[in-house]
Amino acid sequence: MRAFILLTGLLAAFGLAELNVTGSTCTVTPLPYTGTGREPDDTPQILQAFKQCGTDGKIVLTEGLFHMGQIMDTLSFNNVDIEIHGTLLWSSDIQYWLRNSLPVTYAGRSTAWRVGGIDIRLRGFGKALFDGQGQLWYDQNRGQSNQNGRPISLTLWHAKNVLVDGITWRQSQFWHTFVAHSENITMTNLDMNATSNSQWSTVNTDGIDTWNSKDIYLQNWTVTCGDDCISMKGNSSNVHISNVHCYESGCAVIGSMGNNAAQPEYVSDIYYDNFTCTHSSNAAWIKTYAGTGYVRNVTFANFQFADVNQPIYVTPCIYSSQGCDSSRLKISDIRWINITGTSRYNIASAIHCSGAAPCDGFYFENVNITNKDGKTTDKFLCSNIVNQAQSGIPCTGTCPASWPQQLDGNR
Repeated sequence: MRAFILLTGLLAAFGLAELNVTGSTCTVTPLPYTGTGREPDDTPQILQAFKQCGTDGKIVLTEGLFHMGQIMDTLSFNNVDIEIHGTLLWSSDIQYWLRNSLPVTYAGRSTAWRVGGIDIRLRGFGKALFDGQGQLWYDQNRGQSNQNGRPISLTLWHAKNVLVDGITWRQSQFWHTFVAHSENITMTNLDMNATSNSQWSTVNTDGIDTWNSKDIYLQNWTVTCGDDCISMKGNSSNVHISNVHCYESGCAVIGSMGNNAAQPEYVSDIYYDNFTCTHSSNAAWIKTYAGTGYVRNVTFANFQFADVNQPIYVTPCIYSSQGCDSSRLKISDIRWINITGTSRYNIASAIHCSGAAPCDGFYFENVNITNKDGKTTDKFLCSNIVNQAQSGIPCTGTCPASWPQQLDGNR
């Protein structure tokens, strides 16, 4: 009790919200406005709670509005329950985040919050809201691709045995979530929406990207974003994703990967199941650079979609159209099963495989894609597919190496 009184007094002296420590449970309530015209910062007491109760304990963030003014680098959790019942509102100080967001190695990207350790349960109970004030980021970014320092909202980093459940995101700063160097990850019942209300698009507000991680289970997601909805990047394996509705996105994608040909990357054993894609750029697709490594044993099953620009797309030379037929990154054993929907233009499928490493084990079963106008007959374009005649792909023509990811009209 004496320690609790001392801690509470110290927190009060520094203008912090109350941190109530009872045994191994830390409960944090948000700091109220002080009338000074400056937003409070709840980050210090949250970090203190993580430090005190992050091992064999529980942290509870109560209902209310928590102002997040600083990065959080919490990499040593061990057997912890984190309950979030309120809203986390990241500050509008763009320059602070550009200078201080935490590196995550991949492509020079960075994050606002890194979570690492073992046996971590992060629950939002359908109440937790992560608000990145993304419109500020979309407007200052002015439609550019990647911006150094623009932070991913939540990153699982060297984490093992993790549950993330029941959290809603609105207006994420950059990617919503990133899973890197992690294993045995379960993420369920998540709702994400990043939508710009200005002339500038969101750009790179992916739902999730995985990298150098394995044994991942994703279920019951709803994602509206301006880029990839569910993306498996290099060295992702044994991933099962089910019951996902993607709006205004790239829906289900492998890649991109293979950017550095001197460093092979591998993706294997991925199962996408029960997806709905609405007004998206693509539905079930694979994008690699002309690199080395492989994509192997991927299934896209039970997809329904409407008004998708180019539903099925495979390329070995994304973005640059360089090295399309010299890439050694092998793509094999890919299945599209029970795929039904409408295309925006007259291309249902465009698959170009590298001439140096032709695709094999490609298979279509019950793929029914029609043009949304109800009149035009869609085309299925194919190049460099081994045993194409036995693949079930009704190829109607050759797919050029430089075929684009998105179309602007019928071809």
